[in-house]
Amino acid sequence: MNPTRKRRLTIVLLVIAAAVVAGGLIVFALQQNMNYLFTPSQVQSGAASRYKTFRLGGMVKAGSIQRSSDSLKVTFTVVDAGGSMPVEYTGILPDLFRDNQSVIATGHMDDARFIATEVLAKHDETYMPKELKDAMAKAHEGKQVSEAAGQDKPQ
Repeated sequence: MNPTRKRRLTIVLLVIAAAVVAGGLIVFALQQNMNYLFTPSQVQSGAASRYKTFRLGGMVKAGSIQRSSDSLKVTFTVVDAGGSMPVEYTGILPDLFRDNQSVIATGHMDDARFIATEVLAKHDETYMPKELKDAMAKAHEGKQVSEAAGQDKPQ
């Protein structure tokens, strides 16, 4: 093989190797930034145990909201048909956050409670994120849920 071809082949192989390394780093970085959505019953069954951070979705249990008098710390319980999960959040909650409202909280587990870094509330009576709707439907399969459990109560 002449020197010109050898040099071209070396350059092409280096470009391909660099592209493979860059692609691998991109995939690794994207996996680190993914947030998976789980319902309280899925978290309690251990489905979320391998994720450091994830999103918890469900309804705020009526009467479970407790606000600290000396800080922005709020504790509440998120429920679905098969389970409940205590949530702790420090910060300003959305205006639409209240009892019997759908929420999605991003955070991590600390023993048996969920420490949220962000809390989102649904924006109207009919909207529910597709991921949460699918996860709750899967959790409700084969279980009888009362008609009132899935509806918002007017205030």
